[in-house]
Amino acid sequence: MSRALATLFGVGYLRPAPGTWGSAVALPLAWGLHVLGGFPALAAGTLLVFGLGWWAVAEWTRGAEPDPSEAVIDELAGQWLALWPVSYGAAFAGADVLALWPGWVAAFLLFRLFDIWKPGPVGRADRMASPLGTMLDDLLAGLFAALCVIALGALWHLVLL
Repeated sequence: MSRALATLFGVGYLRPAPGTWGSAVALPLAWGLHVLGGFPALAAGTLLVFGLGWWAVAEWTRGAEPDPSEAVIDELAGQWLALWPVSYGAAFAGADVLALWPGWVAAFLLFRLFDIWKPGPVGRADRMASPLGTMLDDLLAGLFAALCVIALGALWHLVLL
């Protein structure tokens, strides 16, 4: 079960770029959570996936490499965090979350950028070489992406409109 969770039921075995596949799968799942329960459901789901992912990666990689490329549950948690501003913004405005499609695109691209680039604390978490580090680097990449999504949203709404 830990391998199934860590690989998102096999998504992590897709090639090339399993992390990108994991992030792509996160998008419709985030939409589903938002539709079912709004921003609170997405936030709770992110925290739950972080905890489950930490456990699953720890169990699956016991005595082996702590961050195999097939483990993509960390991308799910990070991508969902990157989408928090979009979900919150839609709920706050009473808008259809898909109407904020530029935020979805930005969240996806920025999360992948920070997850691959691994600036500052993202890279430090990645170098922890532990199940916690596996999950934490993507959560930090998601946080950086979320902050950029907020900044881009503010720029769009305050300056360009």
